[in-house]
Amino acid sequence: MDNDHYTLMFDGGSRGNPGLCGCGYAILKDDVVVWEGYKKVSDNNTNNFAEYMGIILGLELAVENNIQTLHIKGDSLLVINQLVGKWKVNSSNLKPLYIAAKSLLEKINMVTLGHVKRDKNKIADKLANKAMDE
Repeated sequence: MDNDHYTLMFDGGSRGNPGLCGCGYAILKDDVVVWEGYKKVSDNNTNNFAEYMGIILGLELAVENNIQTLHIKGDSLLVINQLVGKWKVNSSNLKPLYIAAKSLLEKINMVTLGHVKRDKNKIADKLANKAMDE
């Protein structure tokens, strides 16, 4: 792709926590959704697992489309703070997901990660809920 700037919004949810998990992700350019996706990712796992799956699947989509400048936004303080190095990854079930996300981040030339409040993450939240509803 070109030098355009894109934004990845991601979210994950768990009904029961642990319970049924789904994630959603959308890549936007100029506030318009260019690509989006959602997936049921587990029958019995945690919200944090689902959040990581949301960012991983979104990053895979960004890498597939050769996006080189990406601003990532999500409402998971845990995922954002772990990926920027502020918080340690203590949960053994999240470590492989953290490693996968870091590996994908390295394939993108310029990345920023930022936390947004839940009400600013409605696109990805709606997709995550759609995954759990199907």
